[in-house]
Amino acid sequence: MNVFLHEMAKTYPDDELLLVCDGARWHRSNGLKIPENIHFTFIPPYTPEMNPIEQIWKEIRKRGFRNEAFTSLDKVIERLCDTIKNLPAAVISSITGRDWILNIY
Repeated sequence: MNVFLHEMAKTYPDDELLLVCDGARWHRSNGLKIPENIHFTFIPPYTPEMNPIEQIWKEIRKRGFRNEAFTSLDKVIERLCDTIKNLPAAVISSITGRDWILNIY
């Protein structure tokens, strides 16, 4: 997690980044080194409907993965990348732009 945070802060040094986190142990570790431009907010426990990534995965499953067997892992990755690239901006905004997220800071 520290490597991820460091790389994200380095990639977006001029931005303030808000991460919506669930209760995973690595999100709250005492050894976590959170860069100054990264801020955490936590969703309540057992609320996957509030977790934006769960909602994005729901859209990905609905749009790109319906009862289908793939011939290789490469095909799965290719479909996943295509599905993510083709998610409409309005769908992403409707999931990540909810009032409770926008009003945090």
